[in-house]
Amino acid sequence: MLKLYNTLTRQVEEFQPLKKNAVGLYTCGPTVYNYAHIGNLRSFIFEDILKRALLTDGFRVKHIMNLTDVDDKTIKASREANQTLSKFTDIYTRAFKKDIQKLNILPPTKFALATKYIKQMVALVQKLLKKGIAYEKDDSIYFCLAKFPNYGRLARLKNQELKSGARVNVDDYEKENPADFVLWKKWTPKDGKVFWNTPLGKGRPGWHLECSAISATELGQPLDIHAGGVDLIFPHHENEIAQSETATGKPFVKYWLHGEHLLVEGQKMAKSLNNFFTLHDLEAKKFNPLAFRYLLLTAHYRSKLNFTWESLQAAQNALESIYLQIRDWDKPKVGCAEFEEKFFNAINNDLDTPRTLAIMWEMIKSPLPSAAKAQSLLKFDKILGLDFKKYIGKKEKISTAIKKLLDERVKARQEKDWEKSDELRKEIEKIGYSVEDTSQGQKILKK
Repeated sequence: MLKLYNTLTRQVEEFQPLKKNAVGLYTCGPTVYNYAHIGNLRSFIFEDILKRALLTDGFRVKHIMNLTDVDDKTIKASREANQTLSKFTDIYTRAFKKDIQKLNILPPTKFALATKYIKQMVALVQKLLKKGIAYEKDDSIYFCLAKFPNYGRLARLKNQELKSGARVNVDDYEKENPADFVLWKKWTPKDGKVFWNTPLGKGRPGWHLECSAISATELGQPLDIHAGGVDLIFPHHENEIAQSETATGKPFVKYWLHGEHLLVEGQKMAKSLNNFFTLHDLEAKKFNPLAFRYLLLTAHYRSKLNFTWESLQAAQNALESIYLQIRDWDKPKVGCAEFEEKFFNAINNDLDTPRTLAIMWEMIKSPLPSAAKAQSLLKFDKILGLDFKKYIGKKEKISTAIKKLLDERVKARQEKDWEKSDELRKEIEKIGYSVEDTSQGQKILKK
């Protein structure tokens, strides 16, 4: 039975969907004004593990991911690039889809562009105005927090922290005290040609509005699971709850899941610290994107993870070591029932990926027949997504020239000529292969 930590209750709970065997999953996607950084990608990989666990447990999953293609950031960046908003955001939308493909992240049932839901967002604001929860000020429309008594229960904010009458007009903000947030922003010259003529006036939606409108349109309300990074709990997810529950009078989400931050060398990522990395930066240093995925699996999604280049190299070494070993295995057959039971018990215990990796390694090192281990490893990979199928039982075919270098390296090691051994390793790596020294001798893997 799948158990998940619900941010709303601060407890690990047995997962029970609203409808039998069917799950509505909503995840907050990127703002497509730049390439996704590795901290963003950690959230998407955690959500992918969640989705894979649901599918493996036999649930039908309808997964919606929004793409924020209109907000302060996208408008500012598109103007600086001297491009229309749609052309500009399309560049980064396509780049994001390529990134998640490289990371073996299963695509959602639907990518939902915010700009395709303007009509639904307008209708939502109209409901809030009619109920007297929203109000107009300086031609923009705001949500009145004082009229939603339950505000702050997700982030554990206290009512006395509410700033009565204070307003915030920007889309993305960080502050100690919550204040009335903007639903619909009036047009200003800095928005250029980005506006919609609607019954609410000439303008555009505030950032928080899109997820409420999209999730209700595509999944209905209430929905089973809403997931994202911990940085979205406040204000974004709090504001979604306020909008959605006020508009419909129904609970918004049953289970809230949040993934922790990825630190870089012990610090939060920031361009000013020169520690802001994308998947492209990792690939430029010759790292396999799946090595990054492996690294993330070594930590629980609710624990902070410190990224270093050394830890990524260790992850790549571990992954390549598995690829090398499983090339010599026999074709998958039967499976290892005891290890499978342990593995799926771990993943169903709030997505305990560090435990699953430990179980996987224990099985790999066990004396069980390779055919049985291969069968189980393929089942594990439905969760892990590390491409084991490409390598199981597929021995590397090497040329005569590489075989000669390997033979020379064996001789150098027998003579304890470590300098020559390292030189030969580097020569082999230049050709595009990695070498690992094992108790069974040298193993070679094409990079």
